[in-house]
Amino acid sequence: MPSGILRSGAAPAPTHMLLIAVVLVGAAFALSQGITTVSLRYALVVVSALVLFGVAFVRTDFGIYLVIFSMLLSPEFVAGPSGESQRAGVTLRTEDLTLIVIGLSWFAKTAVNKEMGLVTKTPLNRPIMAYVLASLFATLVGYVTGTVRTQSGFFYVLKYVEYFFVYYMVVNNVTDRRQAWRLVTAAFVTAAIVSLLGAAQVPSGERVSAPFEGEVGEPNTFGGYLLLMMAIAGGIAFETRRLRMRFRMLALLALMLVPFVFTLSRASYLGLIPAFFALLWLSDRRRLAAGLVLVAVVLSPVVIAILPKPVVKRVLYTFEPERGQPTVRLGRVGLDPSTSARLLSVEDALKGWIRRPILGYGVTGFRFMDAQYARTLVETGVVGMAAFVWLMWSVIRSARAAFKRLDDPEERGLVLGFMAGTVGLLVHAIGSNTFIIVRIMEPFWFFAGIVVMLPVVADRGARREPPPVAARRPLPRPA
Repeated sequence: MPSGILRSGAAPAPTHMLLIAVVLVGAAFALSQGITTVSLRYALVVVSALVLFGVAFVRTDFGIYLVIFSMLLSPEFVAGPSGESQRAGVTLRTEDLTLIVIGLSWFAKTAVNKEMGLVTKTPLNRPIMAYVLASLFATLVGYVTGTVRTQSGFFYVLKYVEYFFVYYMVVNNVTDRRQAWRLVTAAFVTAAIVSLLGAAQVPSGERVSAPFEGEVGEPNTFGGYLLLMMAIAGGIAFETRRLRMRFRMLALLALMLVPFVFTLSRASYLGLIPAFFALLWLSDRRRLAAGLVLVAVVLSPVVIAILPKPVVKRVLYTFEPERGQPTVRLGRVGLDPSTSARLLSVEDALKGWIRRPILGYGVTGFRFMDAQYARTLVETGVVGMAAFVWLMWSVIRSARAAFKRLDDPEERGLVLGFMAGTVGLLVHAIGSNTFIIVRIMEPFWFFAGIVVMLPVVADRGARREPPPVAARRPLPRPA
């Protein structure tokens, strides 16, 4: 049982009572002063934050549920001067504030309850720390040398830390399989809601994007999120032995496929292909995998024939250069301005990296580009790129180890789908800043925490189960 004020039936320690009293008096004073000096809108925000702090302090799992639903269902705004350049401002969302409040509540809870660890030991701790330190140090050097000219670079590094905070919230608070699956169910419910909202946008004729994204949507972001969630749902459907569960996952997969197609995100389309084959390759069900590959090959002409016209037009647009626009040619084939701009930005990034190869220019220290690998290399140098590669390799290796340790088919399917989704996102990142986008990375690191913890909670459950009682042999009767 935990010690201190959280122990049922035990008297709180005097130091804990003093700490609580100080916090309550300080909060009451700040609230009273704030109500008289600020507008009602900001006062309500402060009151809501205090209520959330208190609830998350008592029930941390409630805070996790709130974070899960707000991952795709919270509005965003730009902090700092407006403008298209990332140097001008940084995009924030109400979920960012929610995470800050829940984080402060978590720190306070660990301070009061000494038996709670602040950070659980996991296989990803070292690569996460290496990646954060590389990004932070490169940004500090960039700020000193003048390549990072605003505070936006540090805000972006803080957002990287925020993604990992979601991971540590999960690994520090998931204690059993039922709780893990309740959290996963909440994530699937969120995916179903945003998919319905996305499908409702299809008749408008515009590219589908996630809800609450401000004036300009990000279809590529929505496509990356759906790519990850479809892979996880597909993995569970592939491995489960229960027909009802397979039907649910396939229904969810079909629902997500509708907005996914109409995002018209070519990076997402490109990532779907390796995700599908990774799911089949990594699975132990070789016969079923071979059968699905055969079916996919046979039906591919039919699928191409029935694709919606906007999808076909979007894919073919890749090979339609425009006069007067920058054009990259592959042999005699010219590429469209968007694809050409990405390739040219990669070329510029490589030239810039040669000038500062070790630590790069710092986060936001180079010009904006929509290509994860080139951006990581030029902003954090070979040090940051090595840390990023180590982190991604550790994620896949940890998931593979969990897949081998688990026995439950649905848990194995979840891990399998996560590995396939990770492969898909790695390809998606060729033409997107996938691994620094909030609406992709928060779900990604949430499921990374679930994947890491599933074998742990499974072992705990196995240890708690009483050993089977051996049948007693009847004693021989005396002669």
